[in-house]
Amino acid sequence: MRKLRLAVTLGDPAGIGPEVILKALADPAVRENCDVTVVGSQELIVKFYTIFNKTANSEPLVNPEKLSVLDVAAALPFQDNIVIGQGNAASGSASFAYMEAAINYTLAGQFDAIVTGPIAKSAWKAAGYNYPGQTELLAEKSGAKRVGMLFVARSPHTSWLLRTLLVTTHIPLSQVPQVLTPQLMTEKLDLLVECLEKDFGLKKARIAIAGLNPHSGEQGQLGREEQEWLIPWIEQERKNRPNLQIDGPIPPDTMWVKPGQAWYGNSTIQNPADAYLALYHDQGLIPVKLMAFDRAVNTSIGLPFIRTSPDHGTAFDIAGKGIADATSMKAAIELAAFLVSERLKA
Repeated sequence: MRKLRLAVTLGDPAGIGPEVILKALADPAVRENCDVTVVGSQELIVKFYTIFNKTANSEPLVNPEKLSVLDVAAALPFQDNIVIGQGNAASGSASFAYMEAAINYTLAGQFDAIVTGPIAKSAWKAAGYNYPGQTELLAEKSGAKRVGMLFVARSPHTSWLLRTLLVTTHIPLSQVPQVLTPQLMTEKLDLLVECLEKDFGLKKARIAIAGLNPHSGEQGQLGREEQEWLIPWIEQERKNRPNLQIDGPIPPDTMWVKPGQAWYGNSTIQNPADAYLALYHDQGLIPVKLMAFDRAVNTSIGLPFIRTSPDHGTAFDIAGKGIADATSMKAAIELAAFLVSERLKA
């Protein structure tokens, strides 16, 4: 079988993306079963390599001469205005150009998957690109009608695999009750079930679904959404999907107890779920980042290709200091390779 072909975008070049990529690709095991092409700028990569090699805290870095780099011409006019640690219109324009190039080449069959470096939404906006995030750009360019943000992390303590899908993503908290509908819940559950079956081989999964309100509404005393539509929707889905075990709505403050025990190795834990469905951004990502900030991977499901990303931002405050942790970037590359290989087996 041919080697898997992964595109790794540089992300915002003013952030820690270049550093964590150089560190991650210095580990031979990360590239063992795949050919990795960095989508960005050869000139900037060499510049960053020189800077990081001079920092006392720097980990091993891959020599740029040993990298395959796709130089993105559209980003070249902005490079002189990029300042490490300061996201601006120039860095936003460059990171957007890297993403567009990676998507276009992947859709053309040149790559099997995209691993995206972290970008700054504010820098994209300063450059004139009004997308809530990379997921929305990926969906638009690939023509995907249904997409989801699945966060995957493997515990270093127990090897248990945490999977968390968000129903709503980058919207204000005040809009969540209006955006949540049975139709949207069904769409996200469909995506999750398809992903668990196709990418993880789980035909009879157990899925835990959070409530929206404190104590899942406490029978309508703390909010009516559960009584009015969420509980009836879950009951109907149980009938529609006899191969699934659906738990919920689980009070949001207790849903994460079992995952925490499974993650840290509590021997009394019984049957944690295969996946967790969180209804809004912070409901899902606070526990994910508390447990797995340095190793969680954001996986876009519903696209015509695999896309993963480290679950952290640009960290402008530490950019250029050589102290960024590359664990999540390594995990993102390894998960992309695993998911591609699973799909090729099918």
